[in-house]
Amino acid sequence: MEATKSTPLEEYAFLSDLRTGALVSRDGSIDWLCFPRFDSPSVFAALLGTPEDGRWKMSVVDGEVSERRYRPRTFVLETTWRTPTGTVVVTDFMPPDDGQSDLIRQAHCTEGTVQLEHDLRIRFDYNRSKPWTRRVKIDESEQDGLLSIAGPNALLLTGPLLRSHPEQRADPVAETGQPECPPDKGHPGHFQGGVSDRFTGTFSMGAGDVLSWALLWHESHRYPPRPVDPAKALQLTSDYWTQWSSRVDVHDREHELVLRSLMVLRGLTVQETGGIVAAATTSLPEEFGGVRNWDYRYTWLRDAALTIETLITQDFTEGATHWRDWLLRAVAGDPEELQIMYGVGGERQLPEWELNHLAGYEGSRPVRIGNEAAKQYQADVVGEVMLALAALREAGIPDDESSWGLQKNLLRFCERNMNRKGHGIWEMRGTPAFFVHGRAMMWAAFDQGIRAVENHGLDGPLDQWRALRRTLREEILEHGVDERTGSFTQTYENTEVDASLLQLPHTGIVGYDDPRILATVARIEQELRGDHGFVYRYRTETDVDGLPGGEYPFLVCSFWLVEQYAYSGRKDDAAALLERLTDCATDLGLYSEEYDPTSGRLAGNFPQAFSHLGFVRAVNAVEEATGNQRLSKRDRRPGTDPARDERGE
Repeated sequence: MEATKSTPLEEYAFLSDLRTGALVSRDGSIDWLCFPRFDSPSVFAALLGTPEDGRWKMSVVDGEVSERRYRPRTFVLETTWRTPTGTVVVTDFMPPDDGQSDLIRQAHCTEGTVQLEHDLRIRFDYNRSKPWTRRVKIDESEQDGLLSIAGPNALLLTGPLLRSHPEQRADPVAETGQPECPPDKGHPGHFQGGVSDRFTGTFSMGAGDVLSWALLWHESHRYPPRPVDPAKALQLTSDYWTQWSSRVDVHDREHELVLRSLMVLRGLTVQETGGIVAAATTSLPEEFGGVRNWDYRYTWLRDAALTIETLITQDFTEGATHWRDWLLRAVAGDPEELQIMYGVGGERQLPEWELNHLAGYEGSRPVRIGNEAAKQYQADVVGEVMLALAALREAGIPDDESSWGLQKNLLRFCERNMNRKGHGIWEMRGTPAFFVHGRAMMWAAFDQGIRAVENHGLDGPLDQWRALRRTLREEILEHGVDERTGSFTQTYENTEVDASLLQLPHTGIVGYDDPRILATVARIEQELRGDHGFVYRYRTETDVDGLPGGEYPFLVCSFWLVEQYAYSGRKDDAAALLERLTDCATDLGLYSEEYDPTSGRLAGNFPQAFSHLGFVRAVNAVEEATGNQRLSKRDRRPGTDPARDERGE
């Protein structure tokens, strides 16, 4: 299959309705959207192929984009188009909390005259199902809509009707968009129409004109939903996001990016279930043209836990309790069946398979759906969950019987897997090993269990947990430190370094100024930090991950280095690296998973929770180090008492 030239990720905006998300390019093309959830099959997949794989482009004839922005403190996107004859502002948004899944596009001609044109190509199930479309009458109103159905899914388009370009016609549709038979009443069992390839339309607008379209998803066996009032939906969307974000103070560009990062973390949360997805997309490559393309539209316990920790630092505890409830449901049952990741509703089966008909972003194949890593054992996961739940406790949200019972089960899981090798935080697909980061996180799990008993009066086998914590620390210091350099190592089996080792002080097992950490930082600077200043996860040429090819620097690893610099007294280095990383954000304040410093392009899945939470933590660290704690409301560093850490008690 011939490689395609893909739209740079920096050109995309992200919309969220707290169920799913859309990516909208600067030129007005919605190239990625899954209905009704983040992990549902797509209806627009041009991001991973061509326009024929589904998109909805709304642009202006002979126009250029002069400005785009989010309305302050919202996910309402405004794009201003200018032409030789006029100006139009296109507003795109997805209303949260309105009881249904929909996407609304509105055009307002602010001066002169313009020609607005549409190109809508609905492709259900990752472009494996083209819809059957017919014109319908909406309820008892005079408004018409276009109803597209394929299998269990249906989309209703309301607004000025577009022209249909059918492959075949049961009831031919004229170029005016009017069917040769009257519209039906929208009953799901009554079909009129044809298999439609695409819909187009050009609309003349003059100063003051406003045109609106809404695309609404519903189950195909049900009646179409009620049409959306665009003005009310816009007000609802604006009110929701401005209220949610109102507790965050914004002082400058950096704090605007912090606010946007916190909003992205919220936007990647499914409000109905409490699940938090790692990113809104699948198969955006870690190297353009490479095979390291993974599906991130699921809830990793690790990523979600770190997200929750970050939100708690800003007093967003209600989202944390919602996630805790999700966690209780997702991991219910035998603790031995614990997975590292789940569907956004807690689903356990996430089989990995490939879509060979999609060309892939920048020709990067395969395009994968599902994630085989769900079957892996990763020793660090319980530690991150325990740290997040401890942060919730410290924030004044007490454990109930169920949540503390869950944590004791998680510690039993750790105990039963003390001698089990794993695949590590980076989900290596090579030979399992004892990863030092994973073992340190196991230490952190027992440490937080002990603290819960000692400081909060909860019950547990204190002596047993203390013994296990001590054993783990002694083991890590014996087998996880390179005798030659004095640095921590990636695994017990090798002497490589890994960027995840920068997280050891965050657990409390050692301090940020521990000589072994400082030696580790020196090696990371030498071996994993390129001339460009950004940090790679590890050296892929060692074949430790069992995959061909390479990858670009991971943004979260560079943010971790900022933290380490800040907390170990290298304040100038921390500030300088943070400034470089701030410049990697898009004009809308969005980060992907990685950054290619050669081309200056973002790479990997987008927007990425890991990168955004890493940015917030990095800003917190720099502000704490400089004594300017305008942002961080809580000390997020657990267990940093050096004397206690050195004893391992």
